[in-house]
Amino acid sequence: MTIYISAIIHIKENYIMDAIEVLKKMVIETRKEDGCIQYDLYEDHRNKGVFFLHEAWKSNEDLHIHQTSDHMMSFRENITPLLESPNKVYVGNQLF
Repeated sequence: MTIYISAIIHIKENYIMDAIEVLKKMVIETRKEDGCIQYDLYEDHRNKGVFFLHEAWKSNEDLHIHQTSDHMMSFRENITPLLESPNKVYVGNQLF
């Protein structure tokens, strides 16, 4: 069963360009993962410093491998000081 995730990331205004570089590296590495179906990063046009990710994974196992990967550990370490507030992550199934 495909696993869908949406994550909302709020970045401090003075660190937006730094955050984009950190996010870009994470997206590039994540898209190489075997279980990754979709991994897209968007920037909110109405709210400066707000980004959101839409992800799709082949299985919970693939998602777990992603969440514990070296590049995700590095991402968390590098993005945390740039955050305005904690990330919000939603995990779900497609209804129709």
